[in-house]
Amino acid sequence: MAITLPEFTPMEDSLWLTLCGKALDYRRSDPILGDQMADEIVRRLGYDCGRFKLSESPIINIAHRTKKMDEVAANFIARHPNAVGLDLGAGLDSRLFRLDPPPTVDWYDVDFPNVITARRKVIPERANGHGIGTDLVDLDWLEAVPSDRPAVIIADGLLAFLSQEDMIALLKRLTDRFPSGEIAFNGYSRFAIWAAKKYRGTQSVSDLLKSPGFDDPREPERWNPRLKLVREILLTREPEVARFPTALRLFTMLSARSAAWSRKGTTVLHYRF
Repeated sequence: MAITLPEFTPMEDSLWLTLCGKALDYRRSDPILGDQMADEIVRRLGYDCGRFKLSESPIINIAHRTKKMDEVAANFIARHPNAVGLDLGAGLDSRLFRLDPPPTVDWYDVDFPNVITARRKVIPERANGHGIGTDLVDLDWLEAVPSDRPAVIIADGLLAFLSQEDMIALLKRLTDRFPSGEIAFNGYSRFAIWAAKKYRGTQSVSDLLKSPGFDDPREPERWNPRLKLVREILLTREPEVARFPTALRLFTMLSARSAAWSRKGTTVLHYRF
């Protein structure tokens, strides 16, 4: 039986880029993330990922950054088995299933109402999984989330779509809401934002990018004194690089020699509060 999704706005439609990256990674002979559900969703919906013309590098990049964020969340949950988890701008991602946390963890997937409606059509329900349909810049949505437990917050690919003003306001609202927690998100340098607007694989979202990017991983600490950098995860220096295809592996290993050069690509920034 065919699945009919809501009609997405251009912003909502951007979820396909990251979903396709994960699906195409799964189809590789040696996947980095290995997200079978992403591939199943794409196939069930008959979505043509070829429209993005993604080469192997961005496919691996999307999968790799997602894996690092999964690791942040998994490590936090291992230390806080009663945690609250939030996936901001969740799209059709199945992070809850990849993490498989204990039932004592409440997980909230947050995205536009149309996207949450779509999630309910294609992603199985779990008792400890919750969807919140909202515009993230309308910060009242956090009232639906318990505030008396430590929280782990993931924003995978989201913050490039927020203005710096909205990003600062969101981070403040999050850190004020919970007694303690950790947050991980993509670090977009100024160069990375510029490159995303030029690369053919991201042309479909280039007009939606609002962040100017920032080069110093400690800059969010200056925006919000509660945030303390745990680690700047330079993907060029992570162990998965050893499994990259030869040419990409050699280029990545060369880039890893310089933190400044590594920041021209994707980084994952991990903070505690």
